[in-house]
Amino acid sequence: MDLQDKDRIGQYLTAQLSEMVFDELSAAYLKKAGIADIMTGVPVPIRKTELGSISTLAIARNMAFVIGCDPSFRYKENYIAYVLRAFDKRFAEGLIADGVEAAAGGNYEYACIQFRAAMQIDPENANAYYCYGRACKDAYEQGDEEERVGRFKAESLEAFEIATIKNPQLAEAFYFLGYGYVNLGLYIKAKLTWDEFMKLSTDEELKKEIAGRLAQLVQPIEIEKGYNMVLSGKYEEGIEALLPYTEGQYASWWPLWYYLGAAYAGLEQDEEAEKDFLQVLKYSPSNIEAMDELVKIYERLGNEEKALKYRTKLEIVRENAAKDKAEAELAGLEGTMHC
Repeated sequence: MDLQDKDRIGQYLTAQLSEMVFDELSAAYLKKAGIADIMTGVPVPIRKTELGSISTLAIARNMAFVIGCDPSFRYKENYIAYVLRAFDKRFAEGLIADGVEAAAGGNYEYACIQFRAAMQIDPENANAYYCYGRACKDAYEQGDEEERVGRFKAESLEAFEIATIKNPQLAEAFYFLGYGYVNLGLYIKAKLTWDEFMKLSTDEELKKEIAGRLAQLVQPIEIEKGYNMVLSGKYEEGIEALLPYTEGQYASWWPLWYYLGAAYAGLEQDEEAEKDFLQVLKYSPSNIEAMDELVKIYERLGNEEKALKYRTKLEIVRENAAKDKAEAELAGLEGTMHC
């Protein structure tokens, strides 16, 4: 998980850096502490509330806080080197404990900062990734702003994935990762993940819960197989697999209609494809992909009136999406300006 290159949620955390002031340690202190080689010319973060009582521990914790907020911070490598020399990678365990306590109190963003710092100080610590995934999950479940939710959700999923790689025995990570895959409609992955959880877990109550979830995945898995057939160009097989689900409890799943439409379009059966893409818009009115497909169909059929209708709708939806994104980015920028 490369936070420096792909920091999805940093914009929601960096405002907390306003608690810090930065100053350089004296040359005499650097020499005495044996850290002149890594800290000369490097400003250290000091909380405004700690100006009268600076300690090695306080400096290390503040450094961790800074890189937890901003993994691209200019002196990140110096800070990590300082922490590891003054303590060692076990320093990450204290950060994790602090984050767990913060999350228990509902301060999920602070918890995320601590876990992100722990991940950078001890990149092999599976618990740091697992706890980070939990904190991101709790954070997006408490929010309602679409882009923020999406960013924390993506971060949570990736953290759980890495936790299972770092520690293939970490049953709890498989538990939450399965739910993450279900939320994305990746039912085959969810089943494989929960199968692993069932092998690893000793929690009978949770195993009973997941056994019920696995039973509910039987039909969604068959639908996903149909999607995959369409994606691989097996249009007729995909249609045959998906048609039985167009009535009943899955009839309101817009992806079902989208992949049916794509299959018919692949077979050049434009009238059938048109019906299915219109069904997509019934359940997902702002679906860009479906509108784009309808434009292509109407252009092929020579129906310029309907093609223009959906080109216009596409333009409006895209403009609104761009406006929402710009407003979210502005809000994030305003937050960082207070640092």
